[in-house]
Amino acid sequence: MRMTTDMRITIMSMIMLDDFLVRAGLAGLGLSIATGPLGAFVVWRRMAYFGDATAHAAVLGVALALATDLPILAGTLVVAGAMAMTVASLAARGWAMDTTLGVLSHSALAFGMVAISFFPAVRTDLSAYLFGDILAVGRADLALIWAGALAVAALLAWRWQRLLTATLNEDLAHASGIAPDRERLVLVIALAIVVAVALKVVGALLIAAMLIIPAAAARALARTPETMAVMASIIGALASLAGLLLSLWRDTPTGPSIVVARRGCSFCR
Repeated sequence: MRMTTDMRITIMSMIMLDDFLVRAGLAGLGLSIATGPLGAFVVWRRMAYFGDATAHAAVLGVALALATDLPILAGTLVVAGAMAMTVASLAARGWAMDTTLGVLSHSALAFGMVAISFFPAVRTDLSAYLFGDILAVGRADLALIWAGALAVAALLAWRWQRLLTATLNEDLAHASGIAPDRERLVLVIALAIVVAVALKVVGALLIAAMLIIPAAAARALARTPETMAVMASIIGALASLAGLLLSLWRDTPTGPSIVVARRGCSFCR
């Protein structure tokens, strides 16, 4: 039996649908590997606003990348890293961080949005940078997301005990020969990498939610720090898949749907 043109179009559409769904699901799973343990430290150290400031700076990084013809990932990584380093430096000097973070966070977001407005071709895609576009993740994007996530996970695993000691008690860390400032720098680097690779998935406005919500949900269930980090990754991965399905079922924005699903998981603890 010969295959008609309509049948061929239908089959090709199904293949393409499955292909981009698989990439989107793998992107969410890969990102959860990093956001689980990193989110645990964000919760323990009460760095939620710190994460927001770094994520908002990613929009300014997009503008920098467009202005200099750099890859978007490179621009966001540079600016997010610079913002994280600035905030960490000010915190070490004893600045009032609630006000400082508020000024830096919203200023970076505003400057970034204004700068992007000078690129007319990008204006219509601004929502993708703010709320993510996981369904548009390509194979190269997927490779970068997994590479960044695995790099962050490896970095945190390598420094785990030192990071944990510096988080629990800085005096104890000093007595054990651990430099808390150096461990804070490790978290800053990890956060900048996660922000850069997560921009495509959930956007600058929702990255902090990916870090905080699974970790907050896992904290009520875990008995040890290691268990909390693993559970946060599992909750994040399941919520990413649930959010993707919710988006397809109800035709809702995918990035916000993932965050809603993560919020739903926190109620199920």
